[in-house]
Amino acid sequence: MFSPYYAWARRRGAADPLNHCALNVALYGDGRSRWAMTERRRASVQRSADMLVIGSSALTWDGTAVVIHIDERSVPVPSSLRGVVRLYPITMFEDDFELDPSGHHRWRPMMPNARVEVDLERPAWRWRGSGYLDSNRGTSPLEDAFACWTWCRASVRSGAVILYDVERRDGTSLTLGLRAAGDGGLIPMEPPRLVHLPPSRWHIRRPVRATGADSRPAPTVVRTLEDTPFYARSLLNLAVLDEPALAVHESLSLDRFRQRWVQAMLPFRMPRALR
Repeated sequence: MFSPYYAWARRRGAADPLNHCALNVALYGDGRSRWAMTERRRASVQRSADMLVIGSSALTWDGTAVVIHIDERSVPVPSSLRGVVRLYPITMFEDDFELDPSGHHRWRPMMPNARVEVDLERPAWRWRGSGYLDSNRGTSPLEDAFACWTWCRASVRSGAVILYDVERRDGTSLTLGLRAAGDGGLIPMEPPRLVHLPPSRWHIRRPVRATGADSRPAPTVVRTLEDTPFYARSLLNLAVLDEPALAVHESLSLDRFRQRWVQAMLPFRMPRALR
């Protein structure tokens, strides 16, 4: 949905979304970051109820886990990204949340809490831990409906907490607080207070909801994983449900994304395959 090629195609009229598909892979470790975001055309895409193939990579549901077979090339330094990621759901959720009053945009936290196994051949990395899977779908451009949003997920003793704040173009907003319990349920919760962390180097705001500005520990940025002109992904220390937690936080500025100078920079991170 953040493809510059898709945005350019939409300016010329109706565009085929299946002609703009990519498996985005980002790895952080050993003091280095690697990513693969090659966009592919419709001829390289196959899909069914339990399978999605994009180029040489594929996602399947085998009845117990989502299995992601990765076979990509990283950018900007070309190298192989190859291996398998498996997500075993602890919590499953099958309903949508409407993000705008018209219902054009919907979000589903399909696996608010999951057990993740990462087995990569290149680079030779292994990891086991807690993970998450969600889905966004819509029938109009995101930048037409929203000005910005922030999302945060933290693993806690009782499962996981998800916090979502959306600012709409019509001036209204939406705040969601959800707790994924260990027994498989997804429970609404009162969102904690809003705390403003320092912005990213690109001046992307990073508001986050935590137990409070006087919480122990106070929210802090452990590491900025992605810092782009319209999007920041960060690893945070914060307190939620009265316990310290390590959280992944995302902040998206669609005001920035819709700027043409920003979209002109994106092919550096997201090349498009010729076939």
